[in-house]
Amino acid sequence: MEYEFILRIFCAAILGGLIGLEREYRAKEAGFRTHFLVALGSALFMIVSAYGFTDAMSNDLQRWDVSRVAAQVVSGIGFIGAGTIIFRKSENVVSGLTTAAGVWVVAAIGLACGGGMYKLATASTVMVLAGLEAFNFFLHKFDKHRKHQG
Repeated sequence: MEYEFILRIFCAAILGGLIGLEREYRAKEAGFRTHFLVALGSALFMIVSAYGFTDAMSNDLQRWDVSRVAAQVVSGIGFIGAGTIIFRKSENVVSGLTTAAGVWVVAAIGLACGGGMYKLATASTVMVLAGLEAFNFFLHKFDKHRKHQG
């Protein structure tokens, strides 16, 4: 079982790292290391939550809910995401929202890997990367169009 757990955190780290590489390439607030660590940490929390307390969970007198740790990862990751969001009052611009959302979804991908849902995590990673690239493509096209009209 230990090798399965290592595979889960390895998969989470790789998938989170891929999204982080895209963010790093675009020189965004949170890059490879942040995404890598969030995904790995989320997977580890999920594994520990589900399997780390088997001795205590075998007690019939108590009821355990392994999903509680996953729920706390979801809320806790908001603090990291909030740190990437910046409001520049002089320009009246908010930046970092996409990066914050990326950190949030990477935590979900890590939880999915920690739960052994590799296909779901991989499909989600592909969708995130496609969405980020599509956004970048359309933003680039929009900027070219705006420059030609100006």
